[in-house]
Amino acid sequence: MLRFEVSVEDLLRSRFALSPAMDLCFLLGSLAGRDRRLPRAWATRLRPAFERLRRETELNAALALYTPQGGPNFVAPPPRGLNQTWADDLAVIRATPLEAARHELATTATGPSARDPRVRAVLDSTDAVSRIAEAMDRAWYELLAPDWPQLRAICERDIVHRVGVIGEHGWATTIESLHPSITWQDGGIEVGHFPQVGTVRLAGDGLLLIPSAVVGNIAAHTEDPWPRTLIYRARGTAALWSERETVPHPEALTALTALTALVGRSRARLLVTLDAPASTSHLARSLAMAPGAVGDHLAILRSAGLLVRARSGRSVLYRRTPLGEALVAGSG
Repeated sequence: MLRFEVSVEDLLRSRFALSPAMDLCFLLGSLAGRDRRLPRAWATRLRPAFERLRRETELNAALALYTPQGGPNFVAPPPRGLNQTWADDLAVIRATPLEAARHELATTATGPSARDPRVRAVLDSTDAVSRIAEAMDRAWYELLAPDWPQLRAICERDIVHRVGVIGEHGWATTIESLHPSITWQDGGIEVGHFPQVGTVRLAGDGLLLIPSAVVGNIAAHTEDPWPRTLIYRARGTAALWSERETVPHPEALTALTALTALVGRSRARLLVTLDAPASTSHLARSLAMAPGAVGDHLAILRSAGLLVRARSGRSVLYRRTPLGEALVAGSG
């Protein structure tokens, strides 16, 4: 079990962030068969490009860096906040000093794949950092970038939801909602998913919370240079993949069809998706719809009394009214 010792000051300094590089690493590990298996439809779509990249680039060298316990920090640098982009991460990766990278490679690239002659030649080269960065950049644009706007929107909506839970129920409820194995116990956060990791003191620096659309279960960083971090599965990810891969139950399909007949397919999708407050741009990215069309549908749903809106910082967030909740609940 992993336990974080938490003080009041730690709660005040805890925050959320997004990490494109970390999600890319999770995706590559899954495609390589080292982590949780990806949803079948997604893996089937990505695997040909993944195998081609292994042949055409130095991606195998990047894959050789990972062990069941993790990988080097320089290929997944700590994120700075919610506006983190792949370009931000790539710039940090490319700027890694060779000696720092080699120190990490010596402790992580120890498995059988690291002994492959082609991989070893990359890892031992003087331009190892730039060659690995280039392979990861190709992997980003061919494997994850097309889906990233939608996945990022899911993570952003998750954060909006968690902040709302903090305001309504407090930090303990919020933390325990991240994963079934997490409990708030005696002034600390206990994560039963991990083996005997021990106790980690946050020491007034707070906890970094990162929602991910790709992480298989839950992950953590407990050592420098990362802040103490929990990476958890974002709300809505499972529904996204199950929507793409499964055939709905006949009764659920009939109920959803009834809702669609009442308000139209696009508005039905918006109502169902608004299980947590979201902005027009978040909804557009999540549902792959044009922002203008989303705005028009939201205005109609709002005028019908099914939605309300409220400003949160720079965003205007929509949520279902009790009438909207009842309509969705009645549709199954």
